[in-house]
Amino acid sequence: MRVGVLGLQGDFEAHGKMLEQFGATVQIVKKPDQLTEIAGLVIPGGESSTLIHLMDRCDFWQPLQKFANDGGVILGTCAGMILLAAEVLNPPQKCLGLIDVTVERNSYGRQRESFESTGSFCANGHGVPLHMVFIRAPRIRRTGPTVENLATCGGDCVLARQDRVIVGAFHPELTDDPTVHRYFLNLIGTN
Repeated sequence: MRVGVLGLQGDFEAHGKMLEQFGATVQIVKKPDQLTEIAGLVIPGGESSTLIHLMDRCDFWQPLQKFANDGGVILGTCAGMILLAAEVLNPPQKCLGLIDVTVERNSYGRQRESFESTGSFCANGHGVPLHMVFIRAPRIRRTGPTVENLATCGGDCVLARQDRVIVGAFHPELTDDPTVHRYFLNLIGTN
C-alpha cells in the first residue's frame, strides 16, 4: 500500500517511519500531482500559517479537495488538523473544510505550555490508554453531528473522524504508540 506524507513543512519523516512499521510504502508528497499515486495522506503538524503559504505557492488546495472527493483517506495532526477543519479560530484562517469541526489554534498554550499526557483511544467501543504529545496544540471546540470522537484527553475530544478524514490535536508520530497510524492504515484498507 502506497501512503503519502505531505512534505512541505513539519515532522513528516517521523510519520513516514511509523507507517513503514506496518509495511506501508511511504512517499513524501511535495507536488500536487503526486496525490494520484497514493491511497492515503498524512498532513503533519508544523506551523499552520506557513503550511497555508506553501500550499498556496504549490497550488495544493484543489488537488487536496479532489483527493478527498475521490475517496482518499487523510490523517491531519496538529497543524494538519487546522488545515482540514471546517472553521478555524484564533485567528480565523484558510482551511479545506473536509471535516465538520471547529478548531482553535494554540488553545492548549504556546510552546512553553507543551506537554505529554495519557488519554483514551475509544474507536472500538472500549477505551485503551494512548500516549499523546501536545505542542502548541489546537483544540477541537465543536464537532458536527456526523463526527466520531475517537480519543479523549482531559475531557476534550482530541482525535476525531468523519468518513475518510481523521484529525488529531496531538503528535502521534512523536511517541512509540502506533495506535493512530495503525487505525489510519486500517481505514485505507477498508476503503
